[in-house]
Amino acid sequence: MISGFGDQALISIISHLVFIALAWWALQSINYEKFIRGSHVFQARLLFILLSIVIGASVSNFFLDYLLWSQQLPLMFQ
Repeated sequence: MISGFGDQALISIISHLVFIALAWWALQSINYEKFIRGSHVFQARLLFILLSIVIGASVSNFFLDYLLWSQQLPLMFQ
């Protein structure tokens, strides 16, 4: 079980950053040039950054919740 709040915070930060980076990497495979108007490149990049954060944080929260629940499950049988 995670011993303290510091450990849990460090794991959460690392998890969020890893999954945001993975989401960014995965979104790079989308061919979005045909959807962008000529002068809106900055807005498209900002949209991809925000999408990466939303997707990465959601996936990270899922895995962190799963980790927490799996650690709490043995307590049910005590």
